[in-house]
Amino acid sequence: MELQQMRYVVAVAETSNFTRAAEQCLVVQSALSHQIARLERELGARLFDRTSRRVRLTPAGEAFLPAARQALDAAERARAEVSAAAGEIRGRLAIGAIPTVAAIDLPAALKQFHQRHRQVRISLRSGASEELTERVRQGTLDVAFLGLPVGARPKGVRGRELARGDLVAMVAPDHPLAGKGRVDLRELSDEPFVDFPPGTAARAQTDEAFAAAGVRREVAFEVTTVDFIARLIRQGLGIGLLPAAFVPELPDLPVLRLRDAPARVEHLIWSRFAPSPVAAAFLAALGVSAADSPGSPDS
Repeated sequence: MELQQMRYVVAVAETSNFTRAAEQCLVVQSALSHQIARLERELGARLFDRTSRRVRLTPAGEAFLPAARQALDAAERARAEVSAAAGEIRGRLAIGAIPTVAAIDLPAALKQFHQRHRQVRISLRSGASEELTERVRQGTLDVAFLGLPVGARPKGVRGRELARGDLVAMVAPDHPLAGKGRVDLRELSDEPFVDFPPGTAARAQTDEAFAAAGVRREVAFEVTTVDFIARLIRQGLGIGLLPAAFVPELPDLPVLRLRDAPARVEHLIWSRFAPSPVAAAFLAALGVSAADSPGSPDS
C-alpha cells in the first residue's frame, strides 16, 4: 500500500470523478485507475462503485477513506517536522472560521503569514462553531475561530478567548425603526427575523436572549451565510441580529442597539495534542503560545 494510492483514492472521493481526480493529481487517468485497481486487489475489496454517470464510495471505501486521510496527514506532518528541525516552516495550514469573525482581521493575518512562510499551503473553511470544533478535534483543521454564547466552552480542544461583545439588530434602510437607535427585544417581537439555522451557536445566542426576555419571535428565514442574511435584510424581509464588532462590514444597514442584547464570545482553538510546526508558527504569529493557553477549554 502506497501513499500515492491513498492520494488517488482521496481525490476520487472528493471529486466523485476519475477524470477530475487525475487532473487534480497531475497524472493521466489510466495511471490513476490502475493504481486504485492495484490497491483494491491488495485490500480484497472494491473501494468505488463506478457507473457511466457517477462514482461513489462503497462501504469498504467509506471505511478506508478516514484512515487514508490520517495516513496522508501523518506523512505530511513528518515532512513538516523534518523541515522545522532544519529551520524551515512548510506544509499545510488548515483554518476554520465562523463567517462573522471580528476579533482579528483574518485576511490580513493570513496575508502576513503567507508573506513570511511562502512554503506553507493555507486553506480556509467557513462554517458553524460546532462543526469547526469537531474538525479541530478530528485533526482535519489545525486552528479555528469560533463565536459562542457567554458561558459556552468548546470541548476536547485547547483555546483562548479573543474577545466578547453584544449583538445588535440590523434593519432595512427604510424600516420604521431605522432611526430609533436603541430598543429592547420585546419591541422587535412582532417582526420576522433572519437568522442562522437551529443547532448552531449563532442561533443559540439569539434564541436564549429572547427566551430570557420572555419574548417569542418568528424566524422566517434560516440561512447559513452573513451575505445572504444581509441581502434579505436589505429587501425588508426581516431583522437580523449580528455582532456589533461586525457592523463595519455592512455599512449600508441601519443598526439598533439593544438594551437587553445577547452577547457572544470569540474563541481561537487548536488541538489538545501538540500542534504541527505550521500550526505552532501561525499561533505564534497571533501572539499565542500553543503550550500556554490561559482559559484553555480542555476537557
